[in-house]
Amino acid sequence: MHLPASFIQTIENTFGQRGRLFLRALPTLLEEAAERWQLSEIRPAQQLSYNFIAFARQREVEVVLKLGVPDRELTSEVLSLGYFAGRGAVRLLDSDSEHGMLLLECLRPGAQLASLADDTRATHIAAGIMLALRRPAPSETGLIRLADWFRGLEKFRAQWGGGTGALDAHLFEQAQTASRDFFAEDHVPTLIHGDLHHFNILSSERGWLAIDPKGVIGPAAYEVGPFLMNPWAVVGVPPEAPKLMRDRVATLSEALSLEKERIRKWGLAHAVLSAVWSLEVNEDWRPAMECARILAALED
Repeated sequence: MHLPASFIQTIENTFGQRGRLFLRALPTLLEEAAERWQLSEIRPAQQLSYNFIAFARQREVEVVLKLGVPDRELTSEVLSLGYFAGRGAVRLLDSDSEHGMLLLECLRPGAQLASLADDTRATHIAAGIMLALRRPAPSETGLIRLADWFRGLEKFRAQWGGGTGALDAHLFEQAQTASRDFFAEDHVPTLIHGDLHHFNILSSERGWLAIDPKGVIGPAAYEVGPFLMNPWAVVGVPPEAPKLMRDRVATLSEALSLEKERIRKWGLAHAVLSAVWSLEVNEDWRPAMECARILAALED
């Protein structure tokens, strides 16, 4: 099986030895999934990142096969897709969390939200999906807790002896303060996507739908964070980003009935957390911190 070098590097950098074992087992896993779900015409996706994705046919129906490293995030994804039940998200047809296998509805035409040139329209679409996905947190223990993610900021500082390494100390402190304040509030625990951005929203015959949820329990307003800093975290921050960011905050505030300041602070907190994650896997952290800087400046 030929796999892109970039995919191999991402899996190894992210999962270490577990990733290397997954890559070696991938041909066998693919055969097992094909036999289990009676799949034919299996065609790997052109772009692979943290999971192996392939298009296939199950009898006369187009489906998507997703194979990943079995871990807490994959288990949480499977659980959350079950709770979303196709409302605002791709439908989960079958799964085996223990072996990292998911069989999913195929979304056609499948264009990414990142392909829309109209940023305001894209923001309205994303806000609608945020509302469609949002629901009271179930008691399921296998879902990710947002508070656990943000404890990563404290761990990062501990690794740097109380400092922030290459990351701007002032922005880092703003992110820590905002997240502590939000978690101290008496918020209603909510199940959200947790990684809703321009590359995880696709067009379909059922409208725009989310894919690849993390399945996170926490304050509902956090959902704006990943969206605010994308697709710039991948394609680079454009010169017009400050105006676009201000417009996004205003649009999300109106659509979600959230204060602009709350959206701004959650966006900043997520951007700094994202930079920490990028550093941990040797990826470029600078676009995330640039988005944090832009969001910090919006209060002026």
